Amino acid sequence: MRVKTHLRSVAALSALALLAACGGDTADEPAADETSAEDTAAEEDEGDGSSEESSETEEEAAGGDGNTSDTFTFGYVLPETGQLAFLGPPQIEALGLAIEDINAAGGVLGQEVPAPVAGDEAGQEAAAQQAADRILAEQPSAIVGAAASGMSLAIIDRVTGANVMQCSGSNTAPTFTDYEDDGLYIRTAPSDALQGPVLANTIVNDGYSNIAIVARADDYGSGLAEATATALENAGATVALNETYDPLAREFNAVVSSVEAAEPDAVVVIAFEEGGQILQGMFEAGLTPDAVGVYGADGLRSADLGSIVNESDPSVIAGMKGTAPASADNPDFISRLQEFAPDLEETQFAPQVYDCAVTMALAAEAAGSVNAADFKAEVNGITSEGTECTSYEECLGLLADGEDIDYNGASGPLDFTDAGEPGTATIEVYEFDDAGELQSLETVEANPVE
Repeated sequence: MRVKTHLRSVAALSALALLAACGGDTADEPAADETSAEDTAAEEDEGDGSSEESSETEEEAAGGDGNTSDTFTFGYVLPETGQLAFLGPPQIEALGLAIEDINAAGGVLGQEVPAPVAGDEAGQEAAAQQAADRILAEQPSAIVGAAASGMSLAIIDRVTGANVMQCSGSNTAPTFTDYEDDGLYIRTAPSDALQGPVLANTIVNDGYSNIAIVARADDYGSGLAEATATALENAGATVALNETYDPLAREFNAVVSSVEAAEPDAVVVIAFEEGGQILQGMFEAGLTPDAVGVYGADGLRSADLGSIVNESDPSVIAGMKGTAPASADNPDFISRLQEFAPDLEETQFAPQVYDCAVTMALAAEAAGSVNAADFKAEVNGITSEGTECTSYEECLGLLADGEDIDYNGASGPLDFTDAGEPGTATIEVYEFDDAGELQSLETVEANPVE
């Protein structure tokens, strides 16, 4: 059965590819004057209505029994609206494709997996929590999402407390590695603890030694900034500034002034869409890529960044570099996804979400149970050692033959650690060329420091 999930139309998608946003997080809620009464009402509708109903759902979620049926079921909390809305479609459609592939191979424990229960994280903690509560009331086996680390932190205790597994394909904040989740939170995106050293090495290898870092004041920004600063210092560089800022500020003159005062030879900006304003201010102050090294991370990895910084002259960012989590080169998967969802324009983090779904379904098969309290013990083992397999159908056949499996997914080898996250990461180094166009320079494998 073809499972197609409904995508709400989004009137305007952010031009900036906030890949860190998807891979990372936006723990901050929008300012009050940026949210309309209609949006608030819509979010209340998302939460099934009254605050009384929401409170009852929260009580039911705490210490829940998980899925007590015979059918493996998914929910998702992903951005259908809000500043990350453009990242919702690739993740939602990837989940739909995974369900189609799972059902084509016979389902989970002989039962077809139904379409997922939808929820919108909406870039607001309250909306994400309401969506999670409504989904948890249906007693799913697993919830996919949230896309932003901040939104996942807003719902993780609800989800894991209900004995439901949560898997994100884009959370990168280091916070989750040691989070007390009883083995019920996993992610297929690598921690920024693995990206930071690659970013630092790129900077040092380019010959810079006195670095200023400015980052969003949230789990994503602070975590990646710290990982980068530590790696820079370990490499012998000086971190002249490591400062976080309020991403909801109306202007960033103070941020630019701090960078100027540090007199760096290179600047790292860890940002989402507000980074365009910071770069504008830096360039007006003479901190251009031809004067100092300018670096970003996954939040600024956008083909549109040049025109956002200077619409009339996108080449203003020529020479800027950065890093971002990368998927394995998998054109077959991308082709299948685009055939499944012909209108899909963005594919970032789609492979990771696909792997979330397949990994959890395989764990349920290995455990003989659709209840996450039972199959959580199987998740890490099916992604490492064992006999390699690359599809749900192939892995399912090996499990039926009594073999241990090593699922290498659409995003590449997973090799989960005890924390339920990739033990290695492929990180892309990108650069903007003389015309301000985005180019991929190389990919680097990052491993945890022993």
